[in-house]
Amino acid sequence: MMSLMSGTSSTVLAVANQKGGVAKTTTVASIGAALAELGQSVLLIDLDPQACLTFSLGIDPEDLELSVHQVLTKGTDVAEVIIETEDGVDLLPATIELARAEADLLTRTGREHVLRGVIDDLAASDRSYDWVLLDCPPSLGVLTVAALTAATGVLVPLQCETLSHRGVGQLLDTVHDVRRFTNRDLEVWGVLPTLYDGRTNHARAVLDTISDTYGLEVVEPPIPKTIKFAEAPAAGRSILATSRRSKGAAAYRDVATNLLQRAAR
Repeated sequence: MMSLMSGTSSTVLAVANQKGGVAKTTTVASIGAALAELGQSVLLIDLDPQACLTFSLGIDPEDLELSVHQVLTKGTDVAEVIIETEDGVDLLPATIELARAEADLLTRTGREHVLRGVIDDLAASDRSYDWVLLDCPPSLGVLTVAALTAATGVLVPLQCETLSHRGVGQLLDTVHDVRRFTNRDLEVWGVLPTLYDGRTNHARAVLDTISDTYGLEVVEPPIPKTIKFAEAPAAGRSILATSRRSKGAAAYRDVATNLLQRAAR
């Protein structure tokens, strides 16, 4: 699904949290599909060597000869690697090879800018997108720094449990460094509460603590805990396709609408 407006600038949103199990990949797939429903052209980039996003959109990473790894480390033309998915979004897929990218890029001059260069090239071509969503790996290594360097904003999915927000401070330190050295325009768009059980006082208290401690905006609405999310990747589609009327799908649609308004500011 291409936008033929060459040279337009995309809103590039990095979805990052170095802690695993916070519904990061689900968030990228679901927001991407919701933005596509709203008429936006969307590219998802899988930067996790586990390739969960790629798999969850119905593509077996083991069947792929080319992936984001070759784009970042070998200069392969990104247009050759992008895949159209059934969810109305395009995907720059990952494979396990991406695990080598950290080492391959470590000694390269300008490694922090390698992903921004790819996105800039797309924007200057006839394959530009309204939105580019980056599914960051669960670490604060080279790939996450490259994603933050390329991004307009960063969204932090966060499970509302006491221990889950311990890493937020480290992530914000990395954001601070990126702002200082490689991307002074990077903004933290806020935390998105995931796996949220609104019936518990504990979940709400954790949310208030995060907001107060880090001075971060809480992106609404919280994403509810539901078994429907576990069913979607097995079907190779986002929850917006597998459980259109579920509370989880509705919440992600609302989040996408709010993000769209935020980008228009």
